[in-house]
Amino acid sequence: MVFYFSGTGNTRWAAEQLAKATGEQLLSITDELNTDCEYSPAEGERIGFCFPVHGWQPPHIVRTFIRQMLIHEVAGHFVYALCTCGDSTGLAVKMLSKELAMRGIGLHSCQSLIMPESYVCLPFMYTDKPERERQKIDQARQDLDAFIKVVVNRQTGFKQLTLGLTPWTFSHVIGAYFNRFMITDRKFTVDVNACIHCGRCAKECPVGNIVFADIPLWKHGGDCTCCLRCYHHCPVHAINYGSITRKRGQYYFGHDQGTGKAV
Repeated sequence: MVFYFSGTGNTRWAAEQLAKATGEQLLSITDELNTDCEYSPAEGERIGFCFPVHGWQPPHIVRTFIRQMLIHEVAGHFVYALCTCGDSTGLAVKMLSKELAMRGIGLHSCQSLIMPESYVCLPFMYTDKPERERQKIDQARQDLDAFIKVVVNRQTGFKQLTLGLTPWTFSHVIGAYFNRFMITDRKFTVDVNACIHCGRCAKECPVGNIVFADIPLWKHGGDCTCCLRCYHHCPVHAINYGSITRKRGQYYFGHDQGTGKAV
């Protein structure tokens, strides 16, 4: 089984490739949180966790899922993790490993994929230019192909992570502040004059946090992961996060084309 959470599609693409290569079930964490989160893997079945790095930490929705799930007789199963990020992971996978350990689950191998940047809500963060975007996706394909072989062969001890220069500071200081104070839907706005009332933002939201009543309305209930999927999928750039994204680019991974799609 391959558990995944994805915002703009980078992680879902990777999780789909892993599920296809292993022949194992692909399970959306957002969907699974509406169930009893109880699992009985088949003999020899691998268990994968795929997620995007949010502020150099695992997204809170992934941590919530791990704390609620119950996997019966997990001993003897190969467990792996794959994360996607725009530049570096910090200690996100180490944090995930600790969450898993608290549930009695050991992590055998892990991989990070550098993917096109999608978080654009800070002054120094922008979407990648088309050439850089293509370079990242091409390299990610190669890295994922190599990791798929690790997973298929149940190779333990494999660890390929782009931690960054000061991973502890990014994860435990900057990331801690980011995840505590900046994961919120209260700064999302919609330009009512630009909105074409297509409702795509509500359909795309992975956590169902948008009510569409002619224009999108965010619920403000604490479910938002700030993945920016609503922002990136708006066909007319009518959605913004405060004022900082008004002149920023948009990006999502186009599953049908198998490539990134910048708009």
